[in-house]
Amino acid sequence: MKVAADRDACMGAGVCVGFAPDLFDLGEDGRVRVLNGEVSGELRDQADEAVRVCPASALSLTD
Repeated sequence: MKVAADRDACMGAGVCVGFAPDLFDLGEDGRVRVLNGEVSGELRDQADEAVRVCPASALSLTD
């Protein structure tokens, strides 16, 4: 599974970093950066939650 971020849609809330700090960070511009696009194991649960709670719907998961 892969996680992706739409940096143009990102509003910099940082919720993703709070739920999945191993997958996401905020760049110098305050927008999401994907640290690890490949998701497996416990990271999948973190990624699912981050995608679900993102206020800008800027995150997605694909198989």
